[in-house]
Amino acid sequence: MWSKFLVMISANIFLGMIGPWQIAIIVVLVLLLFGGKKIPELMRGLGSGIKEFKDASKEENEEKK
Repeated sequence: MWSKFLVMISANIFLGMIGPWQIAIIVVLVLLLFGGKKIPELMRGLGSGIKEFKDASKEENEEKK
């Protein structure tokens, strides 16, 4: 019970501390790790995964009705 409470508090503190400089650092690290050519492929895969998830959830809602 206390562990869930502590996780919620730490998540709120962490999310409250993300600012523009931290986002810029994260973007630079992603560019360094994956390179400029790999990122569009990763985003394309992420987009197709989100699309498949939405389609599956729509099918599930249609089956329930």
